[in-house]
Amino acid sequence: MIQGSIVALVTPMYENGAIDKESLKKLVEYHIAQGTDALVAVGTSGESATLDEDEHIDVIKSVVDYTNGRIPVIAGTGANSTTEAIALTRKAKQAGADACLIVTPYYNKPTQEGLYLHYKALAEAVEIPQILYNVPGRTACDMLPETVGRLSHIANIVGVKEATGDLSRVKIIRDLTGPDFAIYTGDDATSREFCLLGGNGTITVTGNVAPRLVHEMIIAAMAGDKETALAIDNKLAALHKNLFIQSNPIPVKWAVAEMGLMGKGIRLPLTWLTEDCFDAVRNAMRQAEVIR
Repeated sequence: MIQGSIVALVTPMYENGAIDKESLKKLVEYHIAQGTDALVAVGTSGESATLDEDEHIDVIKSVVDYTNGRIPVIAGTGANSTTEAIALTRKAKQAGADACLIVTPYYNKPTQEGLYLHYKALAEAVEIPQILYNVPGRTACDMLPETVGRLSHIANIVGVKEATGDLSRVKIIRDLTGPDFAIYTGDDATSREFCLLGGNGTITVTGNVAPRLVHEMIIAAMAGDKETALAIDNKLAALHKNLFIQSNPIPVKWAVAEMGLMGKGIRLPLTWLTEDCFDAVRNAMRQAEVIR
């Protein structure tokens, strides 16, 4: 089981929107040095919605190559078309990903039975560990714990990223799935409490900016060390809030660029962070002691 702080890696770009491979390699090395436990390539924070299929797979393969087996790489391969999600998942496996993170189909609002059959088809089509991803705030589709429970009986469906921020779901999902099924949070603001309640880690945006602190906080919380986890999380609290002051990944890309780890590139329809938000994000970074 992959556990701990799993960073939803941003995709570095030049100002013209082209992918910056040199900075991508630099980011991978930075995260390994800082103690990040695993990386998600081309998730929401990696701008999966605006990378074409060739770019999508190229970024996954590049992250796999750059990590060179030192930490696991999870590929974001979700789509609102089952056939497209199967194709992306198959290509991610060929690129060497350790697992795939597959968001619920967005916009078309499937039923719970539709979700079950969608993920069942994916699991049967591609023999790779698959992690369900529930983020109804973005997809307009809430995969209920009971559906997660049904899917957990499929051998290569190994976990769920639960990004509702609803802490009551940790116990509900655990009771429906069992101890060998990974339950990750996708909500940075509640990640400490989530892991204290028995979660297996976080798939984090904040970890792009403060990877060592997020790793240490999550490890402490998973070990039941409430005091240490709280002390660290207090330093991260402003980042948890202000990295979402505009739509993710706008603020986090600005913050990573501010740290000198990449340039100022983002894909339309997203735009660069507006100047009136600079101080809020910068002050949060200072509170986490990632800049002075």
